[in-house]
Amino acid sequence: MHSVTRIPSDTELPKRASVVVIGGGIAGITTALELTERGLDVVVVEKGEIAAEQSGRNWGWCRQMGRDPREIPLIRISLGLWDGMNKRIGGETGFNRCGILYLCDTDTRLAAKQKWFEDNARPAGLSTRIIGSREIDELVPGGVKPWKGALYTPDDGRAEPLIAVPAMARGARRKGAKIFTNCAARGLETSAGRVSAVVTEKGVIACDAIVLAGGAWSRRFCHNLGISLPQLTVVNSAMRTEPLETGINASCSGAGFAFRKRMDGGYTITHNHLSVADITPDSFRLFTQFLPALLMDWKGLRLRLGKEFLDEARLGRRWALDQVSPFEQVRILSPEPVNTILDEAAASLKAHYPAFTSMKIAERWAGAIDATPDAVPIISRVGQLEGFHLATGFSGHGFGLGPGAGKLMAELVTGETPSVDPSPFRYSRFFDGSNPRPITGL
Repeated sequence: MHSVTRIPSDTELPKRASVVVIGGGIAGITTALELTERGLDVVVVEKGEIAAEQSGRNWGWCRQMGRDPREIPLIRISLGLWDGMNKRIGGETGFNRCGILYLCDTDTRLAAKQKWFEDNARPAGLSTRIIGSREIDELVPGGVKPWKGALYTPDDGRAEPLIAVPAMARGARRKGAKIFTNCAARGLETSAGRVSAVVTEKGVIACDAIVLAGGAWSRRFCHNLGISLPQLTVVNSAMRTEPLETGINASCSGAGFAFRKRMDGGYTITHNHLSVADITPDSFRLFTQFLPALLMDWKGLRLRLGKEFLDEARLGRRWALDQVSPFEQVRILSPEPVNTILDEAAASLKAHYPAFTSMKIAERWAGAIDATPDAVPIISRVGQLEGFHLATGFSGHGFGLGPGAGKLMAELVTGETPSVDPSPFRYSRFFDGSNPRPITGL
């Protein structure tokens, strides 16, 4: 079982808090950290364990490179926060500015990277550059197949998902936040058109503001409130090796593979492009909104119809607040890894870098990515319910963005001047005629 460092739950649920954060992934925990540092009384409620879903299952990349341009200002703030995170929380996150390369084996792929560089990296002043085969061999030694070139960002980095978010949670607790695990939020109470309390399975917490950072569960929670949230899930698979000496420290994405060095001496390895989208009832409900994204990246998405359709259909979309909720029925969402995709990645990696031929796979896992139609997160107030906020839909980009997302969310909750323009992340963009679409990325 893929497990993170367990954070013991606080025991006595408070009657009141300034802010209740629903969800103990990186967006929820960094929001709680930021708000607690501002002197607010903050409670986090998590249905399972801290970072037990996608926040502990992702690749661990913290990158500026290849992002949607709407995310670049936020990731730059986020990387600065990653730099100081260990000292700030008094714990280890594993953050390291190792550099990231996108390796290109064809002229077409290199041209796409060059276009992203000209359109996005150069105007934003990123350290990104296009490099040739000689520098590639210096940064990623031991390759036996030629590369046309690479997109390289030397100050991009990595961190350890299994330890980073739990360490942040401990840091937030030391600063005063209260954290409750195995404590599902069933819904909200309102008064005079604004939120007034969170109803959990263990009791009610009166509050002035609520942040829903529920990842793949956010749409179901919102549906019970009568709030529409266009969000689907995508399953991404990964694996880790036992300690292995290759001489490679940089993180790389190449011809069907991606990898990063781990603190434990092994590597996290995955396919650099392929994921699985399970067909569920919501796939039909949201088909029109997600069609542009599907058409843009159909080669990288394998559709699958199986037991997940029935599993989703069985979980309630409506429930009373005195009833057991879906979040208590499924404490931790833990999809099975797709071994054919991982085997394909491993074969390609060994063919390109023989140092990986002797690698021993210690574990395989998968995570459910919460995706929006334009592949950009929602970090926003929800206008129809005063005091209710969303930090969700990170579309596989949330780990690196996490500290910046928490900062922006805290600024929106407190009414501070935002560090970055929040408009690209507003919830209302899906309903105000903006017709948000994904922008061709890497």
